[in-house]
Formats: sequence, structure tokens, C-alpha cells
Amino acid sequence: MQNKQYKRTLVTTALPYANGPVHIGHLAGVYVPADIYVRYLRLQGREVLFVGGSDEHGVPVTQRARKEGITPQQVVDRYHELIKQSFQEFGISYDIYSRTTSQTHHQFAAEFFRKLYDEGKLIEKTTKQFYDEIDGKFLTDRDVEGECPYCHHPAAKGNQCEDGCGRDLDPTELINPHAKDSDHPLVLKDTTNWFLPLNEYEPWLKEWILEQHQEWRPNVYGQCKSWLDNGLQPRAMTRDLDWGIPVPIEGADGKVLYVWFDAPIGYISNTKELCEQQPNRWGTWQQWWQDADTRLIHFIGKDNIVFHCIIFPTMMRAHGDYIMPDNVPANEFLNLEGEKISTSRNWAVWLHEYLRDFPGKQDVLRYVLTACAPETKDNDFTWDDFQARNNYELVAILGNFVNRAMVLTHKYFDGKIPALGTLTDYDLQTLAEFKDVKQTLSDNIEGFHLREALKDALNLARIGNKYLADTEPWKLAKTDMARVETVMHVALQICANLAIAFEPFLPFSAQRLRQMLGMAQVQWDKLGTIDILTPGSTIEKPELLFEKLPDEVIQKQKDRLEHIKQENFLKNFKPKPVASACSYEDFAKLDIRVGRVVQCEKVKKAKKLLKFCIDDGMGCRTIVSGIALYYQPEDLLGKEVCFIANFPPRPLMGIESQGMILSAEDADGRLVVIGPTGEVRPGVQVK
Repeated sequence: MQNKQYKRTLVTTALPYANGPVHIGHLAGVYVPADIYVRYLRLQGREVLFVGGSDEHGVPVTQRARKEGITPQQVVDRYHELIKQSFQEFGISYDIYSRTTSQTHHQFAAEFFRKLYDEGKLIEKTTKQFYDEIDGKFLTDRDVEGECPYCHHPAAKGNQCEDGCGRDLDPTELINPHAKDSDHPLVLKDTTNWFLPLNEYEPWLKEWILEQHQEWRPNVYGQCKSWLDNGLQPRAMTRDLDWGIPVPIEGADGKVLYVWFDAPIGYISNTKELCEQQPNRWGTWQQWWQDADTRLIHFIGKDNIVFHCIIFPTMMRAHGDYIMPDNVPANEFLNLEGEKISTSRNWAVWLHEYLRDFPGKQDVLRYVLTACAPETKDNDFTWDDFQARNNYELVAILGNFVNRAMVLTHKYFDGKIPALGTLTDYDLQTLAEFKDVKQTLSDNIEGFHLREALKDALNLARIGNKYLADTEPWKLAKTDMARVETVMHVALQICANLAIAFEPFLPFSAQRLRQMLGMAQVQWDKLGTIDILTPGSTIEKPELLFEKLPDEVIQKQKDRLEHIKQENFLKNFKPKPVASACSYEDFAKLDIRVGRVVQCEKVKKAKKLLKFCIDDGMGCRTIVSGIALYYQPEDLLGKEVCFIANFPPRPLMGIESQGMILSAEDADGRLVVIGPTGEVRPGVQVK
């Protein structure tokens, strides 16, 4: 319950699929918020365990393996390491990041399932499933595609219309269902699996969620209520698949544990793995998962709400030995430049590529993703906003204040922290502005309002900037150095407060700031005070915490996305329908000829027009054509082109155009001039 005092906190994050890298949508929705929260708890000196890992089973992995012609194990080995290293470099401070292909996990998940089976908590059920008679195997939901019956998107998957209306689907609902990766005919065939009877736990779920956890985020509570109001049905916990944890039941050959049964158990097995490695540090895994004094928090995206709030808790309830999550602060989705992030379309900013392109700027991305976090509704990441927040907030507000305070200290006091003298009314007013920052920050972080908490931290830097601007120590230095000592002492103490306040959000920058100030790691309790730094201590020479991002750096990222957009457009290009029938006699009226470009120049005051002199075999013919956006005049000199010779002349920008040059409009709208593939004489007709 929300008002209970717990001895310890267990924080988990959704396990990313090890079939591809992590992108900014994952970071904003799950991993950055979780890391902020965990770092905050550690600063308070509270006992916390942060658990993550890779989800290495399920259909997406097998699909990637088929696509690349390698084994599923090779896929997950590659991406597990890439994801793990990216998280480490980005500062996601897991206590353990393991994987669901580990021996510990396989054994633990199998034993968990077997206990439910032996106690009669699962039901055996035969259903119809699409079967590929040529390959001799059942197809999973994601292996089947077809037209969505609701929005009629042509490529809806069997489990969800991901790129259309977003509805959950059953493969049998699809219009014209077919195998995703082949043209093999499909038939519906009986198959037996084991189901978790969610309907039997519906009364308990309603009490636990709808009555006891009304403090959960509206999107989480609302989605759970919708599922419960519509009535729960048994859910399959096994699948017909050859990649995963084999179902530990005699006669279940060719079946594995459903990935959504298998994956969340990874939180427990990863905890067990860590506790067995370091028992003196972490104790037993049971105290983290089965002790009522442990608070369990799941950080996830909104697409995982039903699994973490209904299915996984029901699994643990059926088992009987486990605590329930106290909160599930799920975020909405982050879009990219106004469009939904899509791994299949490569429409994403990938973490490992960001770390390569922006070395040493982990905190910039952490800051921006927190500032635009989709906490209550879908939000948008743009490179222009990324640049603006870096240049006008991190550089101009936070970095500027810290640098000014430290530079002035070196200028007037040789880098030694001056003593605090008599405080003026204005000093006391300034101190009063941030004395409550600890409580405000704590309230917002505890309530998972991390965007507001970040604003609170940045406001502390605004207070510091205003303090220096109003007191003007550079002017006071001419007449009252005693006053300058007090001003700079207060300014440096604000810097120390910033090092604490920003540590959960910007750990790399906070560490650099502490080092420059000569601070040891301090506790959250010191936030809001002005006795963090000791007078007479020496500070290091200042280094800029942040640097401006020039337009060309941002433009490079925008150009990359534009290139991806064009690639996707061309890949999905479909020709326009054929025009209505035209008789041969009508076509024969057109006199299409070949001409050679003798002269070509741009038409003044017309961006799209080029003026041609075409050798048509009988002289020079003037033609004006709207292809200037796609060709330079010199590109076409000497080229042979096709043109319609018997169109009546028409004036264009004061020039009489005596025909029409033929061009094809490509899928991206680009015009390409049509001409013969071999050399022919000017004036010959096209037949």
C-alpha cells in the first residue's frame, strides 16, 4: 500500500528484446526514469536493488534469425552484449543486467511453471491455430499477417495492428491471413496448450488494483480497469515454437513457455543470480521477492501494462509466495519528429549510435528525454528541441552559472572558498528561495513526476544566475571585498546544491561538478543547505560542463532521418492505377521525337523552369520544361531527350515553348528526363 513504510525497494525495468538495439523511445519510457528513481533512493541511503536484463526468447528473435540466416542464439548473443554495453556507457546503473538464456533463468522459470501445473493452477485447452503444411509447423501470432478488420491496414500482425489502429488482434480475425515470411498456404489446425485462468482471479484483481491502488497513474489504472470491466479470459502460457524454454511436462514436445510467462520471471531469476554471487552484499533473493517489507516497482511502457499489472501478478498470486508490485509507473510513447518510432522502418534514434555520434554527451540526452518524457500522454522528440534545450538550458542556465561562480572565485580568491560573512536581506531572500528544494524534489520524484523534478533542479541554477546578476560581485570587488567573499561563498554553496540535485538526472556532469568543487559524495539530506563546502578549501580550475551544439551537427542528424524517410517511401512505393483506356488512334496523333540539347539555361525568376534549345533535325526548337529542381543546365547539354513535337506553342514566363520534354516522376517525386538508351539522329520519331 502507498502509505506503508518499507525496509527496502526492488526496482525492475522492462526487459528489452535482444533482437535489436535500444532506441530513445525505450530510454524515455522506461530506463532513464527508472535510473533517476534508483539514484535518488541511493542518495537517500535507502536499500535498493535495481534489476534488468535482456528478453531473449519469443518470436521477434526467431524472425530476426530467419532474416539474417543465423541461429536465434547468435542473434541474442550479439544484441545482449550491445544493449548491456550501451546501458553501461549511458549510465543506467543496474546492480545486475542478466539474460533469459542463462541456466539460472531456464531452471527457475521451468520450476515456476511446474509448480503451477502440479497444483492444478493451469488449464489444458485445445484451440485452432494457423499451420504451415509445407514447413510442418504452427505459426505464432506474429508470424501471421493480413488486413486489419478494423482500420484495414494491409499489414497487420496476428497479435496487433502495430502500424495501423494499434488494436490487439487474434490471427483468425485478419482478412486474407498469410504467413509473414513465405507464400505457403495456411490451414487452421488443433493444438493443445496450457492456460492461466485469469478469469478466476478477476475478483482479487479488482480488489487489489481498483480498490487498493487508486493512486496509480491514470493511464495505468484506466487500462487495467478497462480490461477488468470487459472480463478476463484464460491466457495461454505455452506456445508451439522451437525457441524458448521447453515446457517441463511429459508429452509437451515442440512447445515452449510463452515469452510473457518466461520474461517477467527473469526479474526474479536475475535477482537470484545476483544474490548467489554476492550473498553478503544482497542477502537472499527471497527477501527481495517474498518479504512483505520489500516495495516492488516496475518501470515499463504503456504497451506492457496488462502484462505487469494483470498477468504477472496473477502468476505470482497463483504461485502463492510472492509480493505484489506497489506501483507500476508506466509512461506513454515517445514519437520522433512527429512520427511513431518504428524499428522495422528504422525510424529511431538508436542509443549505441548516439553514443558514437555524441561522445561524452550522455547527460544531454538524459536531460532532454526527461524534459520531454511522455509521462501523461505521447510526446515528441525533435533534434531542434534537443539543440535548444542543450544550448539555452544546460549551457546558458546551468553551465553558465557554475562557470561564472568558479571563474570569479579563482579571479578574486585564488580558487579558495571564501568565508561567509554577514548575510543581507537579499541573501536571506535568495536562500529562502531554495531551502525547500529538497522537499519539492523529493515529492516529485517519489510521485514519479520526473519532468517537474527536473524543472525544480534547473530552477536552482536560475536562482544562482539571478543572485550573481543582482549582486554584481565584479563591481563590488572595486570597493567591498568582504561583501564579495559572502556573495561568492553563497554562489559556490548553490553550485554544491546543484551537484546533489542533478545527480539522479545528470550523473556524469554532477560527478564532474563535485570533483571541481572538491566535494565528496554527499547525502540527499544536505540539499537546501549552505554548509556543504568548507571555507578555505581549494576548488579546481573550472571546465565547461556543457558546450553549444552547432547547427551543422544537428542538421546531420536531421538529414539522416530524411534519408531514412525517403528510403522507406521508396521501399513501400506502389504505382498509381492505370489511367482510363486510350485508343491507338488517339495515341498515334502524338508526334514524339528525339532531339539533342544544344543549349540549356535557367529561366530568370522561375525556380522550376529550364529553357532548352533542342536540335530536332530541322533546326533549333525552343522548349521550356519544369525540371530545374532536379537538373543543372550543364548536366543536360549534349543529351538526347524525347519530346512531343506537335503540341501547339504556348507562352511560359514570356518565352514561347514549342513542345514538351518527356520525363518520368519517380516514387519520391523526382523528375527524370526520358531519352533513348543508344545514340540516334535528332528528329527521328518514337514508334
